Amino acid sequence: MTTDTSSECYHCGLPADPQSQYHAVVLGKDRVMCCPGCEAVAEAIVDNGLEDYYQFRTEPAAQGDVNFQNTLSKLSVYDDPALQEDFVYDDGAHKEIQLTVEGITCAACGWLIEKQLARVNGISQVSVNVSERRAAVSWLPDAIQLSGILNALKKIGYTALPFQPDQHEASYQSEQKQFLKKLGLAGLMTMQVMMLMTGLYFDLFGSIERETRQYFYWVALVLTTPVVFYSGSTFYLGAIKAISARTVNMDVPVTIAVFGTYIAGLKATLLQSGEVYFESICMFIFLLLLSRYLEHRSRHRATQISANMMQYIPVTAQRLDADGNITACLAKHLLPGDKVVVKPGDTIPIDGRIIEGSSAIDEAMLTGEFEPVIKQVGATVYGGTVNQKSTLIVEVHQQLKYALVNQIIRLQSTAMANKPKAAQLADTFSRYFVVAVLFISAATYTYWYWQGNDEAFWIAIAVLVATCPCALGLATPSALTCAMARLNKQGVLLKRADALEQLTTISTIALDKTGTLTEGKFSIVQSWYLTGQDPAHLFAVAASLEARSEHPIGKAFSCNNLLTVSDFAVNIGGGISGTVSNKQWHLGSAAFTGTDAQTVPITANVFLTCEGQCLAAFEVADGLKPDTAATLALLNQYKLILLSGDTQRNVDSLAAHLPLTTATGSLTPEQKYRAVQQLQAAGEQVMMLGDGINDAPVLASADVSVAVGNANDVARNAADVVLLSDSLSAVPALLDIAARTRNKIRQNMLWAIGYNLLILPFAVSGLLLPWMAVIGMSLSSIIVVSNSTRLLK
Repeated sequence: MTTDTSSECYHCGLPADPQSQYHAVVLGKDRVMCCPGCEAVAEAIVDNGLEDYYQFRTEPAAQGDVNFQNTLSKLSVYDDPALQEDFVYDDGAHKEIQLTVEGITCAACGWLIEKQLARVNGISQVSVNVSERRAAVSWLPDAIQLSGILNALKKIGYTALPFQPDQHEASYQSEQKQFLKKLGLAGLMTMQVMMLMTGLYFDLFGSIERETRQYFYWVALVLTTPVVFYSGSTFYLGAIKAISARTVNMDVPVTIAVFGTYIAGLKATLLQSGEVYFESICMFIFLLLLSRYLEHRSRHRATQISANMMQYIPVTAQRLDADGNITACLAKHLLPGDKVVVKPGDTIPIDGRIIEGSSAIDEAMLTGEFEPVIKQVGATVYGGTVNQKSTLIVEVHQQLKYALVNQIIRLQSTAMANKPKAAQLADTFSRYFVVAVLFISAATYTYWYWQGNDEAFWIAIAVLVATCPCALGLATPSALTCAMARLNKQGVLLKRADALEQLTTISTIALDKTGTLTEGKFSIVQSWYLTGQDPAHLFAVAASLEARSEHPIGKAFSCNNLLTVSDFAVNIGGGISGTVSNKQWHLGSAAFTGTDAQTVPITANVFLTCEGQCLAAFEVADGLKPDTAATLALLNQYKLILLSGDTQRNVDSLAAHLPLTTATGSLTPEQKYRAVQQLQAAGEQVMMLGDGINDAPVLASADVSVAVGNANDVARNAADVVLLSDSLSAVPALLDIAARTRNKIRQNMLWAIGYNLLILPFAVSGLLLPWMAVIGMSLSSIIVVSNSTRLLK
């Protein structure tokens, strides 16, 4: 065994005394450590058979905890059940938590954490998101405690704490800043190197001495190096992650192309022989970074959500004790059996059962339907809904974290975790393409070397450069970037670019009703007045009564000629009554007004009676958006399925005016979710359009989900595509651009592969010089980008 005499800590890279008492054997060598924390971390990594981490990593780890043992003992505080109430979810057999993990520096860290925790007895599932520095962990509470999980992470150098939602936006901002720094550097250096090298290639500087030319090469090398090692690091980390997972993605050929051309140029500069092509490296990295940045920005704009995803979950409650006293408390502290007082206008703090009072409850945040639901004694109410009319006393059924609104959010997370993801077509091609190019380059070098050709190395480099997957690497991102730019102009934001590919496979479109197909407000669809009566007067009577009502239906009766109303009364769930012009009037349902709906020649749901006689009837409904019918007519090649939480009667009434395949009403959020799951199980590719928190689970489970412009933040977060406008007219355009984008990607890839097959014989035979290969490679990339820009037209 050899000893490492380095003056830096092998684990974290900080200065360390070569005579330090802290050592660990890593990769067959005795390594110097700077502190007991780093020593403990390194030993834990080695003891668990995970020392490959030190080979995979691209940056030093964070320094271990100097007070390592004290820190481990302090973690036991997280085992306190009271402390876990806020961030641990108990599903019975398992417990789940989201952790913020400090110290993650690269993809290898995610690999290390997953491998380490997978070895810990009692941990059922681990998923690490490297970019967001988060880990989702599920464990058996009988086998291990939360402190044991945090200890296991601490032993390999990572500090983990319960995830705080407000860090989500900060993570996006940090990533965006990194993109801008790398993109700015690549763009600046690309301009400089392009001007310098173009002048050399075409001898724009005139006849210059060899020493001066070599000086320019060194300048280009200096300018290119930070682009390669800093700006291009995004691709290398992705490639390392893919390779460590024993797979290949698009970052692998990009990495090979960059380092292949860079090393070839470096060698040419050092040997003062041959051409260099640093400008191609800079341009390649700049274009790829630009497309990824635009994709990242579009995704960020589409997920402009509040820092707290639990904004719909109540915070406080008014608890009623056994002596009749009312005290304020946190809703999360309520236990089953507690009683709470909910006054008119207050948010119901928790799921429970009404034991006193009756009222109209606004459940729009759960059902998506704005019409209040009448609740009597014994009825179930849900946390987050709003009491509109009368004071209620509610008996608590279960703790807040098990409330329906929390179940919806957890169901959304589960659906997003199981979302099917189509692989990029380019990934499939590049997996074989890269191997083939490397094999051919190696074979070419071997052949010319045994032939005694002094240019064997450069011929092999020419093969690698000429067939460098620059065009293949740009084939997909350039098309996606142009497609997203075109969609952005039409008010459509994509949160994930591969949704465009999945849109081309859609066979069924599922739609929510209220707020998606309809305007989200009541209007009078049709009306009937008894012959011989003055319609204007009757409507003024109805509008005068509704003006005194707080029911949303009242907004449909708008009139500037209101009459005086006296003896006004409200019958919850029935209608309203009052005296107008010395006559007693009733306005409401057929049962409330005593009307036989069959005697009215229209399909009505609001009736106006005077002293027992029906004088007018109205069909009041949430009207369709102006372009709904025309938009659905353009989508007639798909199965159109309506999934709504509204009553079946209202759904049938709406469906009669639209080209729908089926229309189902009275669905809960979970029933919508199951309906889409059944369609997918039957082989259908489903796109879902919705707007409410109740649509979040089904949006997350669909193959592609679309949130309309008036959608709330939860629905936007669950969706893959966000429409900035309330109109659905952008949906046909979205599907059309998706189809065109797929065709452009295929054309680009066919050209990229065709070009490589065409140029390969010339490169292998030695007829193609390196500078010719650079021009060919650049021209191929330009053709691909130019073809993609046609999507902007």
